[in-house]
Amino acid sequence: MSLADKISQRQGGILLYGITPPKAGHSEDKITEIAALQMQRLNSIADARLDGLVLYDIQDEAERTEQVRPFPFMATLDPLRYATQDLAPLALPKIVYRAVGKYTPPAFEADLQRLGAGPAVFVGAASRQQAVQLSLKDAYALRRSRQPALQLGGVAIPERHLASQDEHLRMAAKVAQGCSFFISQCVYHVEATKNLLSDYFYACEAAEQPMVPLVLTLTPCGSVKTLDFMKWLGISIPRWLENDLARSGDILQQSLKACTAIFAELLDYAQAKGIPLGCNVESVAIRREEIEASLQLVREVRRLLDSSRIA
Repeated sequence: MSLADKISQRQGGILLYGITPPKAGHSEDKITEIAALQMQRLNSIADARLDGLVLYDIQDEAERTEQVRPFPFMATLDPLRYATQDLAPLALPKIVYRAVGKYTPPAFEADLQRLGAGPAVFVGAASRQQAVQLSLKDAYALRRSRQPALQLGGVAIPERHLASQDEHLRMAAKVAQGCSFFISQCVYHVEATKNLLSDYFYACEAAEQPMVPLVLTLTPCGSVKTLDFMKWLGISIPRWLENDLARSGDILQQSLKACTAIFAELLDYAQAKGIPLGCNVESVAIRREEIEASLQLVREVRRLLDSSRIA
């Protein structure tokens, strides 16, 4: 079954791999070299039977917090261009992110034509203070009027549910505006995510509405500085787990074990309730060890999905 079919039929068991495009300042030769290497890596995990590749649209989130960003912001290549040109030989379906606030309405309309049937994920502003050229609400409206066939995804943030306890209502509102699947922010907090899954399940049950697929994102962490960056991004990490990771002799392997255990627990919970759960393994680091760990995690997740009955 294709990715588009799994989404339209509200199937669980979707397995994705997420990457960022190369830095915007690279030469065309360098971009071609990076694309070839990334395609080689993806071909090396063909046994994991990926359903698709996620391509992020990076935006500077400095206005979201007063804390100093651990790593400097560096603009990346347009993910739509990277998907359709540089990664064109790759047979995997590509899910292109669009940080809609970066684009003018005319530019966004042009992108909708290039996106075609998608799938794509629209992302709103990182904070209320961020100046935008196009709101998420207006982006949804443009998609409905200009490209209604585009298979649209939304972002789900379990951490936000910890504070507001209304993330499932945000999801329902996005479904009403055309979203047919969700990809979460990176998950390290089991309780926050399980709370969201529970509220999402019971809200859909009460409304007699079918659940759409929710794809949880996992990201291996290879250093304390990366751990700090994840926290800066708003990823919630329980104190006990942060302590264990920071003080372990091998933080990368410890985080790999943690990610596997986290998804196994959440998959069991979703399976018991019939929630269509999937997984997106991120590889946004440049260190070879962290990239290799992400490929290992993909295989671990595939093993878990195959042993479950959720697909």
